[in-house]
Amino acid sequence: MKIYTRKGDDGTTGLFYGGRVPKDATGPTAYGDVDEAVAAIGLARAEVDSADALNDELLRLQRSLFVVAAELATAPENHAKLIDGESRVTADMVTGLENAIDALTAERGMPEGFLVPGSNRLGAALDLARAIVRRAERHAVTHAGRGGYERSLVIPYLNRLADYMFILARAAEDSWTSSKAEESNP
Repeated sequence: MKIYTRKGDDGTTGLFYGGRVPKDATGPTAYGDVDEAVAAIGLARAEVDSADALNDELLRLQRSLFVVAAELATAPENHAKLIDGESRVTADMVTGLENAIDALTAERGMPEGFLVPGSNRLGAALDLARAIVRRAERHAVTHAGRGGYERSLVIPYLNRLADYMFILARAAEDSWTSSKAEESNP
């Protein structure tokens, strides 16, 4: 088996459960961004010790994005074939992110003021992932608006994931305390 099939040489790509669309259609654009977010989260994971709980959390988030991508890569007529939590985003997935955000902000508080990413490599990688997830969210909105799906939780999930990436980046940079010191010492 070869990695290349030549099927995409005409500028189309195959969808989950069949069908082909142009590679620059709204669905492939959105799930391409999701794929990029998975890679960026992998970059963040590379900065964490494999025994660290954050490594497991980031791996869980990468896997959850496979669910998002599967939903985005499915033609509307095949959405009934999607499986909750495996190829369709669920309310529990969104709530899980909200709970994680709430727990981390309860522990650390909310950052104050404008924050500049880059205090350390892990925080910078998480901020990169956040920005890519936001782009995926914008493209998912475009896809939904063009009839890509109805009653989906892809957009709320991506929205919460970007928020979570922001909070994780702040925790990684410990910016809650350092930002106040920077404000008083410009």
